[in-house]
Amino acid sequence: MAFVKPISQHAVHHGTESTLADFYWSWFDAKIASSDDLRDTAFRLRYRVYCVENPFEDPSANSDGRETDEFDSHSAHSLLIYRPNATPAGTVRLVLPLTSDPDNSFALQRVCTEPLLRDRNKFPVTSMAEVSRFCISKEFRRRWSDTTYADDDLSTTEMSVDEERRILPHLSLGLIESLVRMSVENGITHWCAVMEPTLLRLLTRLGIHFQSIGPLIQYHGRRQPCYIPLRDMLARVQRERPDVWDVITRGGQHWAGVSRLAAEKSISEDLKNAALDADRLRTPKSA
Repeated sequence: MAFVKPISQHAVHHGTESTLADFYWSWFDAKIASSDDLRDTAFRLRYRVYCVENPFEDPSANSDGRETDEFDSHSAHSLLIYRPNATPAGTVRLVLPLTSDPDNSFALQRVCTEPLLRDRNKFPVTSMAEVSRFCISKEFRRRWSDTTYADDDLSTTEMSVDEERRILPHLSLGLIESLVRMSVENGITHWCAVMEPTLLRLLTRLGIHFQSIGPLIQYHGRRQPCYIPLRDMLARVQRERPDVWDVITRGGQHWAGVSRLAAEKSISEDLKNAALDADRLRTPKSA
């Protein structure tokens, strides 16, 4: 299935003089998986990554070749698409809070019992979402960079050595952009996750600094529970890595939505605190 129209070598071959955003988006697109077909593609890519390439999940429990679980029903999903031939390269999901049972929305809540999870200022669960199934396929990386695959369909558009060096550290930016976009669309102000320390270090190099929730835990290996306010994250990325900020906000398009949601949440909290103060003033003190 073609998700974006393949584009010509001339169209994508900007070289190293273009901005990172122009360069990145000429090669990749991030597509929200809003249809059954696109979600099916995401689940099949997850099976390849989590049941075959990195056997974290049991293939026999996903015998149809699709890796799914109970969180998918209340998640937003996206795909990273390699533009020259519309090949799916990666996927990520944003697990949304359950309005009927917010304290049982995320995998993190099952494996972490730190007190911070009960702090509604730092962990506002009704506007929190969990970043999960964040992956780029090893097969895509291998077939893309291995010259022995020069005749296969991933090599229809040639990338120079300098261009490869420029884009490889930034492959995941399209997934992060889609997370920001899905957050704005779903009223999300904070992210949480249970991440590998190596992924956290990679994100730090991009200017994204998650805050730890307690110590490392055992969950498919050693993982770090963590969280981050979205507006604070983007503000810091803009200071430390403005080139990355340009990519993950689509040139600032998502910044207004993120800022609006944060401001609305702040006003809501102020009103709630004012109401609590008024109740305390009306309540007579016991003798």
